[in-house]
Amino acid sequence: MTEDAAPPAPAPQPRNPLHGLTLEAIVRALEAEYGWAGLNERIPLRCFGQDPSVGSSLKFLRKTPWAREKVESLYLFMLRDQRRQSQGAAPR
Repeated sequence: MTEDAAPPAPAPQPRNPLHGLTLEAIVRALEAEYGWAGLNERIPLRCFGQDPSVGSSLKFLRKTPWAREKVESLYLFMLRDQRRQSQGAAPR
């Protein structure tokens, strides 16, 4: 193998709703939906409850895999809930 060979391109993930999203985009969407107090109720973390900011949350979540998984799970729940609400509001 030569040094000039590029690594293979990552496989597309059309069924993964987190693919292509940054952690910052996820945190901002959750904060817009629930607010900091609502986030802290759902996932009690100091970065959401005490002097919350996107920057401090990102710093903590990048270092703490278990907390990041909880945030990503809440984001997926939020997407499902929004989809359910929009389907329920549309006439059939």
